[in-house]
Amino acid sequence: MKKTLFPTLAFLLILVLSACGGQATQTQPEPAGATQVNQAVNQTSSATEAPTAQTGAQPATQTTSEVSFANDVMPILENRCNKCHGIEQVKKGLDMTTYEGLMLGSNNGVVIEPGNAAESFLVEQINKGKMPKRTSKLSPEEIQLITDWVNAGAINN
Repeated sequence: MKKTLFPTLAFLLILVLSACGGQATQTQPEPAGATQVNQAVNQTSSATEAPTAQTGAQPATQTTSEVSFANDVMPILENRCNKCHGIEQVKKGLDMTTYEGLMLGSNNGVVIEPGNAAESFLVEQINKGKMPKRTSKLSPEEIQLITDWVNAGAINN
């Protein structure tokens, strides 16, 4: 009986696979939050191929676009940056009181590289703790919001 059981099971398996086209169904993963996407991007940044091509996951710019300039980023700038960069002074020519002023940059050039927080001078300065100078440093959550906004394209939303 053992000799006939294996061929029978193999035949049934082949029959079932051929009936359903031989392809396994694949479900789409749920979108990750902005922090999860950034962690995944950081872990795979040394890969030569983007993981989205093989896994079907959504690119980081689609999920991080949930950060709003008006609702998330501007309140941070108003509370922590505008005293030196817009209200009392405009140090280094950087006016952070408006989206347009921020995107114009400073006397030394642009401070935001839309879509690339790693190359954005503003993100570099807050990550290193060099800014803001005259008040407490930004919290990790505030830094993450600004980073996510820049990586999402630094749009005026």
